[in-house]
Parts: sequence; C-alpha cells; structure tokens
Amino acid sequence: MQSNSHSLHSSSRDGQATDNQIKHASVLSPKRNTTQATTVEALVDEQLAHFGIDADSHYGKALAQTAHHLYGAQSSVMQLWEITSNTLQGLDKEDRVAYFNAKKFLSFQIAKILDTLQNPFRATYQSLSSGNGSQGHYPLFDNVTALFSATPVVVRTATYVYACTEWVDDAFQGKEFTHQIYSRLLNPTNISLANAIVDLEAGPYAADYLAWNFNSGMAAIDACLSNVLSHGDVLIVSRNVYGGVYQLLHDYFARSNRMDIQIAWFDGYDAQSFAQFMHQTQQTYASRLSDGAKLHVYLESPCNPHGYVLDVPGICEIAHQQDALVMLDSTLATPVLHQPLQHINKAARPDYVIHSYTKDLCGSGATTAGVVIGEGHRMFQPKGSSVNGVDWSQTMFWDVYYIKGAFLDSEKAFDVLNGMKTLEQRMMTKVINTQVFTEFLNAHDYIRVNCHALPEHSNAGLREKQHTHGWPCTLFTVDMAPAQLPRDVFTRFFDALEPAFSHQVSIGQNNTIILCPALTSHSELSTDEQKKAGIELTTMRIAMGTDNVKQLIAHFMLAAKHFIEPYAPGFCDKFMANDAIDSLYLKTSERICAQHFSSKASMASLMSSQ
Repeated sequence: MQSNSHSLHSSSRDGQATDNQIKHASVLSPKRNTTQATTVEALVDEQLAHFGIDADSHYGKALAQTAHHLYGAQSSVMQLWEITSNTLQGLDKEDRVAYFNAKKFLSFQIAKILDTLQNPFRATYQSLSSGNGSQGHYPLFDNVTALFSATPVVVRTATYVYACTEWVDDAFQGKEFTHQIYSRLLNPTNISLANAIVDLEAGPYAADYLAWNFNSGMAAIDACLSNVLSHGDVLIVSRNVYGGVYQLLHDYFARSNRMDIQIAWFDGYDAQSFAQFMHQTQQTYASRLSDGAKLHVYLESPCNPHGYVLDVPGICEIAHQQDALVMLDSTLATPVLHQPLQHINKAARPDYVIHSYTKDLCGSGATTAGVVIGEGHRMFQPKGSSVNGVDWSQTMFWDVYYIKGAFLDSEKAFDVLNGMKTLEQRMMTKVINTQVFTEFLNAHDYIRVNCHALPEHSNAGLREKQHTHGWPCTLFTVDMAPAQLPRDVFTRFFDALEPAFSHQVSIGQNNTIILCPALTSHSELSTDEQKKAGIELTTMRIAMGTDNVKQLIAHFMLAAKHFIEPYAPGFCDKFMANDAIDSLYLKTSERICAQHFSSKASMASLMSSQ
C-alpha cells in the first residue's frame, strides 16, 4: 500500500511538473494564446506548421530540434527563476556572487546563440531582395551584440518589429514587455533609467515599485496629478512649491471649467500642524467631500526656493489614516539626502515620489527630464486585472502615460543615467559648499540667510531628523532687506555676481546659480502670494554647485565692495576674516567627508553574510 501511495503521489507531482513545463514553454509559441498542445513536441509541430515549414525536410528537422531545445530552455529558466526567488534571501554573500556570475555567463551563452543566427538570417533576407538594394538593411539580429555593452544602449527607434500576431496582441494588452510597440511608451534605455531610479529610491523595497519617465519634471508632476485627481477633489498643497507647479495648480487644475480642484495651502512643516490643518480642511470642504470628492496631498520637500523640509513620514501617516494619497516632489533631496520610500513603516512612505531629473540627478544642465515612482499596482497592470482595489485602467500607465505623449527619449535617458553615476560625490561637495557659504553669509549683520543648514534655523530640527547625516538642502535663499539697499544698488550688485554665480533659471548643475525668484521662478505668484511664501524683491535664491566655494566667497565680497560699500560705508568690514573662512572650509570639509565615509559599510560587514 505504501508503495502504491508513493507511486500515486509521484505521478501527481510529475503531472504537475509537466503542466508547468508546458505552461512556461507555451509563451514562446506563435500560438501562445490559442495552442492546444500538451507536450513540447506538439508545440514544435505547431510552430513549424504556423510558418509553413515541412517537418520532414532537412531545414524542418534542424528547426524542430532547435525549437525543442528553446522550449525546454524556457521551462528550465523559469524553474531557475523560481528557485532563485525562494532561496535568495537565505544565501550568504559568497553564494550570491556565484549565482550572479553563473547567470551572467548564461546570458552570454544565449546571446552567442542569437549572434550565430545573424549570418544565415541575413543571407535568407538578402535572397528575398530584387537585387537593386531598395529593400534596405534588416537590423534585428545585428542588435544582439548590444547585450555586451558596458553602458545602457541608446535605442534610437520609433517603433519595433512584431514577432507574430498573438505576441503583439499581448503587447498591446500590456502582457508582453519584451515585445515593445512604440518608443513613446517603452524604450530599453528609458526602462534602464526607470530601474536605476527605483533601485536608488526604494532600495530593499525596489521590487514593490515602478517608475515612468517623462520629458520634463513638470510633465511628471502633471502626469501624477492627472492620474490621482478627479474632477472636484480637494488637494492639500504645501505652501512653498515651485512657481510652475503653482501655475499648473492655480491656472489649470483649480479652474472651475477645467478640473475644479479645491486647493488648500498648508503653511506648516511638522506633522502636528498638518494634522490640525487636515482636520480644518475636512470641515471647511465637508459638503464637497460628502458629495464624493476625495482629499489628497501634494508636498514639495525640500521646497523651492528656501530648501525647507517637511516632516514627510509624519504627514504621510496622518494622510493615510484618512485614505488620502500623498504625492511628494523630492527633487531637491535626491536619494542622497532623503529616501522616503525606504521608511520601515509603509504608512510613513508617500504613495508617489517625483523627481525632476533635470536638476541634481542628471547634473549636466543639458537635459530636461522627470520621473514618477509609485507602487507597482498603481503604476501598471495588464488589461483586465485589478490589484488592491485599483483597476488596470486607473494605473498611471494606461490612464496617463499611454495616452499623453510626454515620454522621455533614449538620448535623454542615457544622459541622466550617466549623470547619476557621480550623484553622491557631487552632492557631498555641494553640501560642503552650502554649509560654508551660509555660515559665511550668516556672520554678516546685514544679510539674512534663510537656510536650515544653520543650527539656529527654525527648520533645522526637521532637517536633522529627516536627512541623511542631517545634511542640508543645497538650495536656499538670502535676503538683503536688513541692509535696506535701494533697488538700484541691489540690482547693480546682483548683476555683478556673474560670472562666479551664474544667472540661470534651472538648478542642480555643477555651477552655482543665483536668481531673484520674485522676478523669475516664482513670478507666477501674486505679490501677496509671494509674501506668504517668504519671497521679497531682494530675495536671492542660491543653488550651490561644485565650484570652489572660497572663490565664490571672494567674488561675492568683491561685488559688495564695488557696489554696496559706496552706498553703505563699513558694509564690507562685517564680512568674516580670510583666515576664519579658510578654517571654516577645512573643518566643514573634514566633518562632512568623515560623515560620508564612516557611513559606508565596514569591511567586516561587506565580507559577512547579507
């Protein structure tokens, strides 16, 4: 009896294994959705018949043997993936390295097989030509060698070659990522960048998140708002947001003949203030909410132009208690200063993180681009599916990304990927420069520095609590109002800050950039709204670069000597002494470098099990 029972169980397991093999193998069939095959041999016969190949011919026999191996390989690779998924967390570091290198070599083997197909494929294609060369070149197999590229390949194509009818049908249903259909939807370079930013932002939770890349930061913000908001909703917005976002909200989303979104401006920064404001907002717009409107939250932290941070985890927890979604523009933080998606408490994470790649993430100043990161089920699902109460049609891909067209091209994606390689080093230098420059300015009686890098600043506590190493945002404002300078004197001084301080609008580049937000980045705000945002006519927004900060200080002092000193004698005497500046720079550099390098994993931890 025991023997018979064992035989029955073995038969059951063998049958299940065979079913899984056929299930995995059938995705390679040209009749993947309509096949009736129950064996690999039947899949092979079906493939030959589909393309009209005589199975008894020499070519048919060779093709059948190759196809048989491919179907078997597909099933084996799926089994390999399943084993990896189940065992990866329990492996020690040495085994993980071995697994990685074995699979890397397997990729090379598969690529080599494809590469071997090039010559006969080309010969067959050329045999179809009429001989006048008008048929052109067919690049499909020529692209295989790109698999060996040490950097992401810049894929410059508008569209892609179809495999067969059922494969492309699956592609249009969102069920076949390998078969891309149009570069304004998916592009290999674009996807490589999306994977990279998710890894940076989400870290150990990266498998739970997806990203969609857009042609600008504003396009990413518009996509996120468009996906989350419905007509008549209520949106809590942190006061200090980029002027372009204010304009988008005020002049489009809030207009009654557009989206009729009710904007509630939140002036605070801490969680307690937000809880009170959210309760007040719910009461103020109770009738709208009772009629079916939803309440959501849009934050910018650190904010533009002052660089203040909000208590993002605390605000997220409060918002999520009320089923409100939280959108966070984390451009100025970059993953170096803050990684909000890595909070151990999921309720403390924002639902969406937005970046303008244009700024520090790319850093070159040569590219405009943006990204939205969100949980996978909110970003994409195949047509017909539903996960956690979110229907496929509500996901960002189908609701916005698929139809709007503001998609990132491959050249820009490649530029951002290259820039991200030096992000950490650039940010460390900018943090040093920010700390030194703001302390230099703060030592002057007639200059008001609005930067949480200063320990006495009202926002310093949240910066210490939230940012890695307590490092400051590298964007801040400086106000010359205490000096009571006439407009003409201030303007001449400001214009003289070139070329050390670049007069440019965008931020996050290697050069240090200065502008007057009242006249530029936040000119969309009314005078009253500017004052609420802490912006005066003499407010200067400074985005620190990687320049020599002591040269910047010297130029700032020189401009003041030429244009402010004649109006206000003794103004320059209040600047920090040269030797004090040298000492400040040395101490600050040593402290921040020590923080950075001491936080790297020790050799012992790197060699131990992960």
